[in-house]
Amino acid sequence: MPTKAGKKGKKAHRNKKTSKKYKLYKIDGDKVTRERFCPRCGPGIFLMKAKDRFYCGKCHYAEFGTKVEAK
Repeated sequence: MPTKAGKKGKKAHRNKKTSKKYKLYKIDGDKVTRERFCPRCGPGIFLMKAKDRFYCGKCHYAEFGTKVEAK
């Protein structure tokens, strides 16, 4: 009988964290505003807000020097 370390087959299921894209939209009355999109990837891919830059995790696009407001 094989030990747990040497056992082969399917891996155990692990839960993933949910995406929090709802935080990237703001609703003010009838107006819906969105955070910045990546200019390379297009609409639907949001830029991450860091202390001093915007960053796209998909294509690694970055904008430096802009003042970013953290929430």
